[in-house]
Amino acid sequence: MSDLAEFQKRIGYQFNNLNLIRQALTHSSYANEKHMKKHSDNERLEFLGDAVLEIVSSEFLYINYPDKPEGELTKLRASIVCEPTLALCTEPLELGKYLYLGKGEDHTGGRKRKSILSDALEAVIGAIYLDGGFTNAKEFVLRFIMTDIENKQLFYDSKTILQEVVQGKHESLSYELVNESGPDHDKNFTVDVHIDGKKISSGTGHTKKAAEQEAAYQAILKLKEGKVQ
Repeated sequence: MSDLAEFQKRIGYQFNNLNLIRQALTHSSYANEKHMKKHSDNERLEFLGDAVLEIVSSEFLYINYPDKPEGELTKLRASIVCEPTLALCTEPLELGKYLYLGKGEDHTGGRKRKSILSDALEAVIGAIYLDGGFTNAKEFVLRFIMTDIENKQLFYDSKTILQEVVQGKHESLSYELVNESGPDHDKNFTVDVHIDGKKISSGTGHTKKAAEQEAAYQAILKLKEGKVQ
C-alpha cells in the first residue's frame, strides 16, 4: 500500500483528486529542494483549512456550550485551534510520517515540529474541503479535532491551571531549564517542574514556553491521578 493510500485510510477519506492530498502533505522545504513550481507546497491549502476549522469549531462550541458567553467561547476555541493542540491532534494520525520534507528539515526533526504538523493538519482540512465539500471537511474536524475538549483546554492553560492547583496545597512551584540543544533556528528546550522542591515532570519544546507548557500539563495529569502527594 502506498503512503498516500495508507494515509487516506487513516483519515477515513478517499480523495478524488490525489494531487490535493499530496500538496497538503508537501512542506515548503521539499517544494524548494525539488524546484517545484510556485505554490506547490501546502501553504495556500493551510490558509483555506484554517478558515474551515474556525467555522466548524465555532459552530460546535456554540451548539455544545449554550451557557458560555462569547468571551469564554473565544478562549475555548483558541485552546483548540492553537499550534500545540493541533500538533497533539496529529499524533493518532501519525501525520509526521507522511509529510514530504526537504532533507535538511527532515534531519533536524521536522516530522515532530509542532508548527509543521499543525500547518499540515490545516492543509489536509483545506484539501478535503476542495475535494469533497464542506460536509466531509466538517466530519474530519469533528472526528479528529473537536474531541476531548476538556483535556485540550487543560493543555492550553496548563501553567495557569497548575498554579491554581498547587496554591494552598503546596509551598512552592518552579520551572527549571535543564537542557538546551540544537542550532539557533532549531532549538530544543527541556524543562522540569518542581513542586515543594521535588521534580514532578518534564517537558520538551522548540521554545522555553512550549517546554514549560508541556511540563505543566504532565504535572497536572500526575496530580489528577494522585501520583503526587
